[in-house]
Amino acid sequence: MTQIRVHFSVLALVLAIFAFSAPGRAAEPVFAAGDMALGAKDAPVTIVEYASMTCPHCANFHMGPFKELKAKYIDTGKVRMIFREFPFDPVALQASMLARCAGEKRYFGMLNVLFKSQMKWAKAANPQQALGTIARLGGFTEARFQTCMRDQKLADMILQTRLDGNKKFEVESTPSFIVNGEKTSGNMTIDKWDELLADLLK
Repeated sequence: MTQIRVHFSVLALVLAIFAFSAPGRAAEPVFAAGDMALGAKDAPVTIVEYASMTCPHCANFHMGPFKELKAKYIDTGKVRMIFREFPFDPVALQASMLARCAGEKRYFGMLNVLFKSQMKWAKAANPQQALGTIARLGGFTEARFQTCMRDQKLADMILQTRLDGNKKFEVESTPSFIVNGEKTSGNMTIDKWDELLADLLK
């Protein structure tokens, strides 16, 4: 079997996965359940992002505007960001499952790695094998990865999140953003975020 080549170093991947880690948490469950969030719980603005892991626009957002959004608003306590999965295909579902199985402390680090390398694993001849390579570089054993991919409870939870987003907010495309309960455009540059948040943070 041809080995899938993932073009970033083991050290870089591990650092990326741990970059968002929160210290002092208890041991992780089999998978991270419930809403995954960054930022202060009492932040005046809450942004809910619905994203598909195979969506190029979602990857562009996370590799671009999101970094500035995090530095200017999330890390400063002004915005709480909640990420919700909205998979459009089985490969996106598998990637979401992998991020969940990384655990609560490593969830956003794994998301970052997956979005950054999206075109490599999503377009691979065998996407699950490519995801397995990323998982092993991130500390998964092959057994843990396979257990994750077969976890029907986890898959059902992610698919239910998609159904709930469609029903409650009429989400049909990704990325979609719900800002303090109101859906806004998916094509949001940092300038547009600045304009929108300026009104909400007065």
